[in-house]
Amino acid sequence: MPITENQSADTVLSIRDLNIALPKGADRALAVEDVSYEVKRGEIMCVVGESGSGKSMAANAVMGLLPKGVRATQGEIVFEGQNLLTLSEKQHRALRGLKIGMIFQEPMTALNPLMRVGAQIAEVFEAHGQLTPKERHARALELLIEVGIPQPEKAIRAYPFELSGGQRQRVMIAMALALEPVLLIADEPTTALDVTTQAQILELIRDLQQRRGMSVMFITHDFGVVAEIANRVCVMRHGKIVELGDAKPVLENPQDAYTQALIAAIPSNAVPPHRETSQVAPLLEIKQLNKVFRSRGGFLKPSREVRALEDVSLTLARGETVGIVGESGSGKSTLGRCVVRLEHPDSGELLLDGVNLSQLKGDALRRERHRVQMIFQDPYASLNPRTKVGMAIAQGPIANGTPKAAALKQAGELLDMVGLGASAVERFPHEFSGGQRQRIGIARALALNPELIVADEAVSALDVSIQAQVLELLEELKQRLSLSLLFITHDLRVAAQVCDRIVVMQHGRIVEQGSAEQIFLAPREAYTQDLLRAIPGREASVAATA
Repeated sequence: MPITENQSADTVLSIRDLNIALPKGADRALAVEDVSYEVKRGEIMCVVGESGSGKSMAANAVMGLLPKGVRATQGEIVFEGQNLLTLSEKQHRALRGLKIGMIFQEPMTALNPLMRVGAQIAEVFEAHGQLTPKERHARALELLIEVGIPQPEKAIRAYPFELSGGQRQRVMIAMALALEPVLLIADEPTTALDVTTQAQILELIRDLQQRRGMSVMFITHDFGVVAEIANRVCVMRHGKIVELGDAKPVLENPQDAYTQALIAAIPSNAVPPHRETSQVAPLLEIKQLNKVFRSRGGFLKPSREVRALEDVSLTLARGETVGIVGESGSGKSTLGRCVVRLEHPDSGELLLDGVNLSQLKGDALRRERHRVQMIFQDPYASLNPRTKVGMAIAQGPIANGTPKAAALKQAGELLDMVGLGASAVERFPHEFSGGQRQRIGIARALALNPELIVADEAVSALDVSIQAQVLELLEELKQRLSLSLLFITHDLRVAAQVCDRIVVMQHGRIVEQGSAEQIFLAPREAYTQDLLRAIPGREASVAATA
């Protein structure tokens, strides 16, 4: 039976008994099955679920943006008295932006890389025949000011790649709000952002919604976000609604087991008990590491210098997990790339069990490199889509002299170890989910029997339940294989769950370091305190555990 709500005059959007069919050969027949919910005037409705739950597919149906081969086969989507499923593409185009705006998850793919920001915002007005060119430019600047872009006069002339992730997301919000729509659809707009930027974007959306009296359909996998902004919540799983209601009772007393599992998967505020690590000579010593990036500049463009690392020093014991925490631009990923020698430090020392990696080149570096391996943030981007995963894992050992047959056999064993099964060696990366691809990335990192693994934002873009599984897997493998782990993340709460010690970085420098318990529960520095305050839903979870 579908879950329905009573229709009212305050309803802006009503989805009724909606079915959306997937093409033949998909993992199920319907992406969305018998879905019914409403978005009311002036409210934020959060639609929550993991990847594949159908939450984004329903939003795409509202916008008339269903992928090729996917179609609505039953039900209605009623907006301002119109069934949107009966509209032509031309009618949908007239509605998009003007009445219904949308913020996409990845602004870099939604923005035109060859157009300046101001021109892209002005294009929204042009598409609907509104304002003169001069007025469009002036309105674009007003919108950039409204969404809080730093130096808006400069940003309006910038290209998307010249802006940070949070700034690009603000540009997307400006475009979505340009024509003052009645309904705003926000599809995972904060998923891969730093916690501080995420907090700013959530506050901005909530503030704009209240000032403009808009209705917002906010799509997310994170109940921490729900706790921050939602008036009501709709929980979806495998295309069906499993729970629907006001946010507070759903958060405090969830009825469905799946909702309970999603809430339980949010990293808690409890810090695991302190574990003693090896007191002998450390496995990794980083001494006064420095790295500066320089751009040469050009016509009317000054040269630029960024100090990515400045006198960074830390140690990592055998069997220890050290978290490197900070926002984008803090230098944490540059530090990780220096440790695996994907970047060459300008000065300082990287000592791995006494061997100075920063001084090695050529064959000497290749002989040592297998001892430190990396798990990347985006496993799909780091895997060749045309190479079967078995060979992707086996390539490292083969390059180091292991016979192909033995390397492929080991790849199957590693895939079995990370929970995918040895048969996965014959499949391609696109045949796996995001969480499964991250498991492949872990298997590939283990293929050369490393002593140290650098995990660079390895769980930041994953659903919270998948994130919890990957973190549990990393901890299990670390114990079983006696690994050390350098865990890079922007989320202090995630770091506190898996790390023995935490190092907090800002602008290329270490601002604070200590045990996970001390950094998470009693941070000394204002910046660390800001990172903690920015975690979505932290106040709600603190109240729940008090």
